[in-house]
Amino acid sequence: MNDLNYVVVGGSHGIGLGIVKRLVARGAHVTVFSRTHDSLTGLGGVSHVPFDVLVDELAKESLPEKISGLVYCPGSISLTPIRGIDTAAMLDDYRLNVIGAVKCVQAALPALKAGKVSSVLMFSTVAVAQGLPMHGPVSAVKGAVEGLCRAFAAELAPAVRVNCIAPSLTDTPLAERLLSSDQKRSAMDARHPLGRVGTVDDIAAMAEFLLSDQAAWITGQVLGVDGGIS
Repeated sequence: MNDLNYVVVGGSHGIGLGIVKRLVARGAHVTVFSRTHDSLTGLGGVSHVPFDVLVDELAKESLPEKISGLVYCPGSISLTPIRGIDTAAMLDDYRLNVIGAVKCVQAALPALKAGKVSSVLMFSTVAVAQGLPMHGPVSAVKGAVEGLCRAFAAELAPAVRVNCIAPSLTDTPLAERLLSSDQKRSAMDARHPLGRVGTVDDIAAMAEFLLSDQAAWITGQVLGVDGGIS
């Protein structure tokens, strides 16, 4: 894996950081585009580029000449009943989750195509297919991400594989307020047939697989890693 270059957008915390750690542990080089970098300190094989997906453009000169895999991790959890939906906030979520992904794939496409094979990985949520109360905004936005995944997979085959992971609730900084007490955590654990919420490594392990040659015949898929809740 020593000759492989990966780009992880939003790779300095949560699931993105878990993916970075798995990739560098296998000898790959990873370029992380994110606003912060403190958690990357001490990780060999990592380059950091300061980047805010809502403000900055992904400069092609900051990308490797050949990219084996692009992972787009930025996301949001906006839970609200119908009457409380803020449409301006929904637009912000759409820019972060969908438009940001499009821009990053566009910028990286020449480098993705420069190698013999490469892959793109995005993130959805189990709520899109399952239908969960209070999940209207996030389901709408992540549903668009799933649409991108399938359309891009069809357009970029066979040179670039494109897949999407749809997790259930995972113990990350993004979900901190939903797991902020023992009572809340127990309630969330009980909702999953496997008896617990997800860990970063549960998701990162699937990401590592989808980015590898072991998944060479998988594209256009939205894969649930959700403790059985779907």
